[in-house]
This record gives sequence, structure tokens and C-alpha cells, in this order.
Amino acid sequence: MKRLFLVVVLGVAVLSAASIAITGCGDTTSTSTSGNADVQKQIDDIKGALPKFAVPMREVGDRFNNMYFAAKGGNWALAAYMSKYMNAAMNPAKVTKPDEYSVWSSFYTGAFDPVNKAITAKDFAAFDTAYTKVIGDCNSCHAASGYKFIVIMKSDVPTDSHTDYTVPSEPGDVPK
Repeated sequence: MKRLFLVVVLGVAVLSAASIAITGCGDTTSTSTSGNADVQKQIDDIKGALPKFAVPMREVGDRFNNMYFAAKGGNWALAAYMSKYMNAAMNPAKVTKPDEYSVWSSFYTGAFDPVNKAITAKDFAAFDTAYTKVIGDCNSCHAASGYKFIVIMKSDVPTDSHTDYTVPSEPGDVPK
């Protein structure tokens, strides 16, 4: 996660510098064609180094799985944290796969919203119902996207077995 964050921050910094170089920081003179091509190559290289969709989706799956055990254990802050960073993990796809990211964003704010509401309410029964429905929604989306071989199931064990999912906490305990 730290490496992904570093790549994204570095990419944003270079893209910002490239934007300044292209616009001349307000200067009305244009840069040379070869300079623009060099900057575009750098932008393309950075974009090519960012994870596409599958890599962040792996993190989504791990966090989604762990979220269940956090909610089940009453560690509502951890469940909220997993949801927040599950969504944030998809940010590179804004650049690398904008069409797919649009689908993800709609899913997270739509179909996934009942899961977040159940976390906020600390209502495990509602959470379990919403979580189970989301699994079906994920599998439907995978199939519709040509990935019918990716079938999500509710796990019997968390992805991170070294985490205490039973620490009592409040959903609002997650730092902003």
C-alpha cells in the first residue's frame, strides 16, 4: 500500500510539473514540439507504471473480506476503515481505466452504500444482509465484464489473520 501511494504521489507530482512545463506557468509562448513530446512520453510512462484495475481490485477483495470480520467482531472503526481504503485503492484506475473506474464509483456509492450505512449504524444483521447482497452484485459485475471466472464467496477466515477484529470501536473513530 505504501508503494502504491508513493507511485501515485510521484505520478501526480510529475504530471503537475509536466502541466506547468506545457503551459509555461502562464507564459503565452509555446514550448517546442520536441519538448511537448518528451513531456507526453513521461506522462505516458508514469501512466503505464500505475496499476490498472486488477492490482487495486486485489486490495479491494482483501479489505472487503476483512471488513466482514471487523463488523462481526464489533470493531466498527476497522470495518469503516476497510471500506474507506477499499474505495481509495481504486484511485489509480481513474487514470489507467477511467471507464471501469466509473463503474466502480457507481457501485461504491450505489450498491455498496447499504454496507456503509450498516457500519455507521453498527447493525451487524443489516451489515450481513447488505454484505451478502454485494457479493452477488460483485459476481454479476464480474460475469458481465467478461470475468465470470472470478467468483467471490464469503470466507470463513479473514485475509489478515494477524489482526484483532474484536477491538470494540466506533465507526467514527477512523481519522479523516
